[in-house]
Amino acid sequence: MNGTIKLTYKWARRIAASVIGGSVLVVGVAMVVLPGPALIVIPLGLAILGLEFAWARRWLRAARVRAQQLMPKRQPAAGASADAQPAAPNIPERAPSDTAEHAARANRPNASL
Repeated sequence: MNGTIKLTYKWARRIAASVIGGSVLVVGVAMVVLPGPALIVIPLGLAILGLEFAWARRWLRAARVRAQQLMPKRQPAAGASADAQPAAPNIPERAPSDTAEHAARANRPNASL
């Protein structure tokens, strides 16, 4: 009896992965011509199918390799060394009057309560 339950669970998982992954993959392929993030949804569908099927894992791996080949190599900016740290964002400093006013408000009891 225990072997039957294990076999049933295995098939149920495989069927669920097939239906969900296949649906996501079909929607992703439709998004190639329809508006939507096809380049995100198609690999997601392949990843779901890849949980149960080796062919989907191979397709996903091939797509990942192809995407890495298409992406340009990142070059450092002209005049910048490769070890340089990015510049800190330009955050304006507060005026001393702002901080003093804030401290005064924090110490004042709230009259509306």
